[in-house]
Amino acid sequence: MFFEIFRDICLPILILMSLGWIIDRKFDLNLDALVKLNIYLFVPVFIFVRLSTSDLAGGDALWVVFFTLCIIGSMGIGSWLVSRARKDDESERTAMQLSTMFYNSGNWGIPLMTLAFSELGPVVQVFVLATMNITTFSIGLFLASSHQKKEGPFWRQFLPMLRQPSIYAIVSALIIRRFEIPVQSIGFIWEPLEYIAAGLVAFALITLGVQLSKTKPPAIAGRVAWALALRLAVAPLIAIGLTFLFRFSGEMAAILIVGAASPTAVNTALLAHEFKADSRFAAAIVFYSTLIAGFVVALLLFGIKSGWIPWASMPSG
Repeated sequence: MFFEIFRDICLPILILMSLGWIIDRKFDLNLDALVKLNIYLFVPVFIFVRLSTSDLAGGDALWVVFFTLCIIGSMGIGSWLVSRARKDDESERTAMQLSTMFYNSGNWGIPLMTLAFSELGPVVQVFVLATMNITTFSIGLFLASSHQKKEGPFWRQFLPMLRQPSIYAIVSALIIRRFEIPVQSIGFIWEPLEYIAAGLVAFALITLGVQLSKTKPPAIAGRVAWALALRLAVAPLIAIGLTFLFRFSGEMAAILIVGAASPTAVNTALLAHEFKADSRFAAAIVFYSTLIAGFVVALLLFGIKSGWIPWASMPSG
């Protein structure tokens, strides 16, 4: 069963990433342009389409947001304790926190949920992705710049968050839901949006492959090993405990547990680079965690299918 899960769910993800890696090796693609297309077009359109048509009840959505915040907070505390015990300097501690707190719920998480939990998975993941986007460019940005001397008023540190189109996609979708605006009946607007949203899975994974092609990581040892253990082993264990504590069950619990084992978000490496917070280390965690996550996710899905977590289950078929 483990190999069937890996073949049917994780292998398609790795194949698309490999295509991006191969194409970049041959043509040296412009990663900045690909990232911008993801951040400013594919991801916000996907969020808008999924959120405006989501069947997830408001109460469940709030619990998903709270669950995600708890994972982020737990990882922040855990990585701070590890760095403190290792006597890392402030820049190294910041990079450790960024690399473990914020995971790739977009161009990894959405394809994974689409393949593993085709109905409920993408709906739940939209709320996880929205939470990750907002916290990465607020809390994450604050952490990345915390060791630098601040210039200008404090509020200016959060201006990059206001430039993220995903936030406006969330607000727009919530307004449409609240006032029941029939945007889906406007064919010349809705159909292009659906085409773009449907293209996110392939485009995002190919972009991730290009990102990995351009990364030259250090060896897995020391801080790198600690960060990988926190992100890929400790985080899903905490998620298992939180789903039990919050009384999530069935497919919802499985989605949240598997999602917590996602690799480190690419944006964390970008923030570390921008604010001089050991960007080589941050990029290494993105690289290694993305390669290893497929096997961790396959193991988690196998465990869930085998009944290792009694309150979690996967859809049949």
